[in-house]
Amino acid sequence: MRTRVFNSAEALADAAADEVEAWLRIVTGPRVIGLSGGSTPRRAYELLARRRIGWADVEGWLVDERHVPTNHEDSNAGMIRRTLFDRVPAILHEVPWEEAEDAAASYESTLRRVLPTGPNGRPQPGLVLLGVGEDGHTASLFPGSPVLDELERDFVALEVPGLGWRLTATLPLLARARRTLFIASGERKAGIIAEVLEGDSDLPAARVSRASRDALWLLDAAAASEMRGF
Repeated sequence: MRTRVFNSAEALADAAADEVEAWLRIVTGPRVIGLSGGSTPRRAYELLARRRIGWADVEGWLVDERHVPTNHEDSNAGMIRRTLFDRVPAILHEVPWEEAEDAAASYESTLRRVLPTGPNGRPQPGLVLLGVGEDGHTASLFPGSPVLDELERDFVALEVPGLGWRLTATLPLLARARRTLFIASGERKAGIIAEVLEGDSDLPAARVSRASRDALWLLDAAAASEMRGF
């Protein structure tokens, strides 16, 4: 695991765009990236849309999605499309708008088709971009969720108390990614970031980070402010 800290949220978003661009330029094989919602990723996507990368063979997939239509203001796919995929000639694979469990099963089939097959015969993501919530969740893997113990499925639907239905990649799928890029900004996340990165935490973001083959954390100074030695 590696950690880099930047002076501002804008510098952090620019660095995240740099990391995605660098991956797309050097990766061999399918150029497929897993993408998350959130305000910091949104700015990174806006910056990426300005980069001359060669987008024609790039494909994106959703790490998680809210159970809403794409045109809903809360849709991750809608935000990612508006900020990036409507501006470049790349493909975004959206979670279908249907009954939640059917949508998860359908998207799981899509990922088996889109993602390359890893050494264990299961889909292996390349680069995956993840955020972190103030409660330590990542993707739609929330603290205490039974989905954290899912070992067979790669993408599932779950009902989150107070938040409704979510659709999410599971820990086994995220752990198979060749590189995992975590990004977090803001003072409100400082405590949880310190807990995830410096403690023996069982929070979802910590579990995904520990399981990752190559985890890189990008933080702004506010999010890193409660880490030791900062």
